[in-house]
Amino acid sequence: MTGDPARRGPLRTLRSLTFRLFYGLPPHLRRRLVRLGAGTYTVGAVVLVTELPAGPGATAGPGPATGGMFGQPDAPAAGRLLMVRQPPGKGWSLPAGLLNRGERPAAGAARELLEETGVRVDAATLRVAVPSAVVHTRGRWIDLVFSTAVSGDTPLAVDGDEILEAGWQSVGALPPVTPATARFLAHYGLGPYRDYPEVIR
Repeated sequence: MTGDPARRGPLRTLRSLTFRLFYGLPPHLRRRLVRLGAGTYTVGAVVLVTELPAGPGATAGPGPATGGMFGQPDAPAAGRLLMVRQPPGKGWSLPAGLLNRGERPAAGAARELLEETGVRVDAATLRVAVPSAVVHTRGRWIDLVFSTAVSGDTPLAVDGDEILEAGWQSVGALPPVTPATARFLAHYGLGPYRDYPEVIR
């Protein structure tokens, strides 16, 4: 039952006319209007880098293929995680950064890892973490998350400007981290907020 248009209130009539005008526009104009009115999020990439276990045959990093630390929601409190410290240096965070326009997420993650820590990995070897993305509703950005593992002997290099320090940190005894990093790590059962799920909603 559609009802009698003549009985509609002024707001209902205005709404109906607005939709008619909108859908009468060419598709490219409709898309542009939607983009202007829709909420936008910035997209970045994060790399969770764990230390490759020592010993013969230790060649595969954690991930979905091996059921490792970030291949499943429940992360074991063991091993070491590669972290960085940015100015003003009051807390540690993870290798991460914004994607360039048109850049593939894995390529952007590998690029940021190299720029911030000096660690070079092939983007094709990065594994998608679980969960694969973290939405930061407070800051309106999305992190696409990858994981890999490298030797603890891998040389680290920082520029001293964007990154003050890079180093391996014990997963079971993390140093002070930034609030954003604490909320991020809670998605993987790590860090100071791991027992407070309300902070990551």
